[in-house]
Amino acid sequence: MTGTLLARYDALLLDLDGTVYRGKEPVPGAAEAVAAARAQGVGIRFVTNNASRAPQDVADHLVEIGFEAALDEVSTSAQAGAAMLADHLTAGARVLVLGTDALADEVTRAGFVPVREAAADVVAVVQGLSQDLGWRELAEACVVLRGGALWVACNVDVTLPTERGLLPGCGALVAALKAATDREPLVAGKPAAPLLEQAAKSLGARRPLVVGDRLDTDIAGAINAGMDSLLVLTGVSTEAEALALPEGQRPTHIAGDLSGLF
Repeated sequence: MTGTLLARYDALLLDLDGTVYRGKEPVPGAAEAVAAARAQGVGIRFVTNNASRAPQDVADHLVEIGFEAALDEVSTSAQAGAAMLADHLTAGARVLVLGTDALADEVTRAGFVPVREAAADVVAVVQGLSQDLGWRELAEACVVLRGGALWVACNVDVTLPTERGLLPGCGALVAALKAATDREPLVAGKPAAPLLEQAAKSLGARRPLVVGDRLDTDIAGAINAGMDSLLVLTGVSTEAEALALPEGQRPTHIAGDLSGLF
């Protein structure tokens, strides 16, 4: 469709919760908009900061609620975190995993050995959200980090939206380790650039558009990655909040929902 917003871009890097669905319900019209973009040859990546779910689980959930979604169209911060490890470590290195088995699986796929306890030969810590994470696991990581190990956080989202309201997110637990170690992690997920950069690279995209509902993660991440962005008003952030930002921190475009692509 010549003249549409979508016509300017060759790929959509789509946030999930608040952008294409809300919990277990699709955002009205989102599945149709994604299908129409796909029909025009635009590349699709579903990009999530959630490091606790395997990519196949994310794809299956999208299919269940009416989207077409293949496994290779899902990009997670767990994948980005594991890729960051590969930039700094040699194959076979032992990595302490603070997170779910899905994160441990990504560490294995990247060529490393996931462990759950501190030891002299553990050279890195990778951290993602797990709702079962407690003091003992954080203590193991603290020992490793105080020994000088590499630290990669999949994301630093302080809160996690749930049906009960906002609960502690990965960033809240990262903050506990920051306080205990006087260290700062490398960050893979939004608003850091690596997750978005890897998603665009996987598509071979030259003109990607980041689409999301949060100014502090999706839009800030697009700015950090040097990409255009579309804020949709179906989730957290509002148009007034976007326009109140300094010019260099605003989204490139604002729309009520994904139909604004057309």
